[in-house]
Amino acid sequence: MSDIKIKITDREGEIHEVDAPTDMNMNLMEVVRSYELAPEGTIGICGGMAMCASCQCYVKSDHTLPEKSDDEEAMLAEAFFVEDNSRLGCQIHITTDLDGLEVELAPEEA
Repeated sequence: MSDIKIKITDREGEIHEVDAPTDMNMNLMEVVRSYELAPEGTIGICGGMAMCASCQCYVKSDHTLPEKSDDEEAMLAEAFFVEDNSRLGCQIHITTDLDGLEVELAPEEA
């Protein structure tokens, strides 16, 4: 099993350093849910289909991520609290290249 370390700042500002498996085809949204870093029903509402932006996060480290898909671009265009470094967690697949990734969960949409 090959795990990487990811630092996730939750919506209360608390930093969590978590182990994320690279051999389970998980995405960042699923990692956040598995560690219960956001209240149930407030993240990944669409199930990871890039259709709700509830898993929006801000990428704080300088990792190179895959380009945003058209669906991700469209969803972020309609989301609240979008910044230049906004990404949908469901579209960030956990790979060994992401070891040391640092993200902050975007505020919950009102």
